[in-house]
Amino acid sequence: NDIVLAIQELLKHFERVLYVDIDVHHGDGVEAHFKRESRVMTVSFHLYDIDRRGDKFFPGTGKAEDVGEGDGKYYTLNVPMKAGMDDERYQQLFRPIMDEVMEKFAPDAVVLQCGADSLYGDRLGEFRLSVKGHAGCVSYLRSFNVPLLLLGGGGYTVNHVASCWCYETAVAVGKEKEISDEIPFHGYEHYYKDQGYKLHFTVPKKNGNKKDDLIDKIKQDALMNLAMLKPPPTTVGEHRPSKRHAINVKAHYDQNQDKKAKKYRCRREDDDPMERLHRLCGEADRYNFFTELGKRKMSGLVNTTPSDSK
Repeated sequence: NDIVLAIQELLKHFERVLYVDIDVHHGDGVEAHFKRESRVMTVSFHLYDIDRRGDKFFPGTGKAEDVGEGDGKYYTLNVPMKAGMDDERYQQLFRPIMDEVMEKFAPDAVVLQCGADSLYGDRLGEFRLSVKGHAGCVSYLRSFNVPLLLLGGGGYTVNHVASCWCYETAVAVGKEKEISDEIPFHGYEHYYKDQGYKLHFTVPKKNGNKKDDLIDKIKQDALMNLAMLKPPPTTVGEHRPSKRHAINVKAHYDQNQDKKAKKYRCRREDDDPMERLHRLCGEADRYNFFTELGKRKMSGLVNTTPSDSK
């Protein structure tokens, strides 16, 4: 799990690490790994409801009552939501809850998983967040001025995912007011036709009761769990991952990767990123073409003639 590995590395340098997951799915894997750990707090905002097919929305875990175990009790916080969450209601939960988390846990570093399947129009997710609403979470956590690691995550409507992470990259470096809303010509702009070639796609207004009482219930459940949180113990000296969660990284690491990295590191990549992408894709296409041609010749499907050899 790349997120677990990242947090393990951060624990070598920081006393307390906070993990926040805004993917539409419950952050069950990271939670399970650190549920007995007091130096890592996991917070997951996710859909916990019946899906369009009448089944539990995957993975069907992450109740408010799931608060961790042993030394890590109450260092796990779950914020289960219903389908249809829009920007306003999402932020009514995210900001006060995260404000309390930052106050009580006082992390030295934050890891934010920015899964884009919580956006409106996702093929799997059932939330109604806009790009700016989603990025509001990045902006808010950035405002605490704590070392922040941003990660991608889910997202199954490709143009929405790209729009979101493009804008959130701008937010991360404080350039959100400077980025244009116009999608520039780059060879893939046809993906953005349905959103009017704009970075920020439109989220239709939804009429009806906003169920403020339900939002209040979700928020109060989370704040009650946070009220049980005790200040984490401070260790003096080395800041290392606990042996309980130790991972032998070398066992999963390609030892030849360093040699490959040195080989490519010598190349300067001053060309345009899109041109570089096209070049790399072209190289892959040529490789695949000749590989397939070789397979056909080996199987006798292609006759080698003098004209072929040319």
